[in-house]
Amino acid sequence: MSASTPLPGSVVADAGASRTTRGLAAGRAPRVVHLGRTGEVPGGMVQVLNSYLKWPFERTAVEVLTSRGAPHDHVAAARAAAGAAAKVLTLPRGEVVVVAHLSEGGSFLREGTLLRMAARRGLATVAHLHGASFASFAAARPRLTAGVLRAADVVIALSEESREVSARFVPAARVHVVPNAIPAGVPAPKQNRIVFGGIVNRRKGVDVLQEAWSQLADHGWELVVAGPVPDESLLRRDLPGLRFTGALAHDELMALLDSSRVAVLPSREEAMPMFLLEAMARGNAVVSTDVGGVAALLADGRGVVVPPGDAAALRDALAGLLTDSSRLEQLGEAARAGHASSFSAEAVFPRVEQLWLDALTTAARR
Repeated sequence: MSASTPLPGSVVADAGASRTTRGLAAGRAPRVVHLGRTGEVPGGMVQVLNSYLKWPFERTAVEVLTSRGAPHDHVAAARAAAGAAAKVLTLPRGEVVVVAHLSEGGSFLREGTLLRMAARRGLATVAHLHGASFASFAAARPRLTAGVLRAADVVIALSEESREVSARFVPAARVHVVPNAIPAGVPAPKQNRIVFGGIVNRRKGVDVLQEAWSQLADHGWELVVAGPVPDESLLRRDLPGLRFTGALAHDELMALLDSSRVAVLPSREEAMPMFLLEAMARGNAVVSTDVGGVAALLADGRGVVVPPGDAAALRDALAGLLTDSSRLEQLGEAARAGHASSFSAEAVFPRVEQLWLDALTTAARR
């Protein structure tokens, strides 16, 4: 199999296909093989890979090698990982970069093992960190964390916290902070609606959100909680103005954000939440918590940050927006402008692509 031939069973970028194909035919475009999963599956890592496949990268050919199964399906996960391992063994050196997208727990064992295998074969390697609990995971599993990160020519972190933790295991110069990025939203009339998007659980702060909502006076707004519900007992369906949608397709959630004024994510743990970036791109006023890279994301007036687990602070932040239309507009415009300048695909993806190419250069010097 030549370096320009995608792996059987991999998903290849279709955006900009003619340009990518020409580059490969001439031997000019290195392949970047991402380990993970794509499609209509909840989770920030999946949306990152979906966006890579849609983007017309100019200097690389992007594909995704499926290395995991459906959530909680351990048999499918094992089969996918075994199939991915067999394919990694066929990748040629010198023109392929292997990127492992890592959260914590299973992905460090699964994609981390594949990354170490690629490194032992002399392939260029990148560890791209996503997990909300990476710091605590690294503290609890230092040997596993060290083994995976040391196999990477380049480490991409979403926040300064993750960068600092990574630098305990590998040289700091190898670690780069690059935020997630997503395309701009579709302009649409806004309604008096607040949207939460994510898994409906305590880690995402849904209990705190419901408590804050219960303390708000009559205001004529609606709170929509969109996402899969692992535990129905957490839901307070009796609260007025509160609607649960269950899991939505990604396009449906984006349409909901397009037509809403406020986005809220009161998580107890995060890295760089895709939901907040998607809300900023759509001009939503954003309220979230001081965890992971959120405070930096919403700095300089791009959003409102409250302490995690503080229902009173969240209530006050929301109340201040529901009664102040000028502040709503100001925050929405600041969020949209901040996304365009620092977190859009146009701003971020060229940086990511350069790091993939840097890994190729570093691997050649080993």
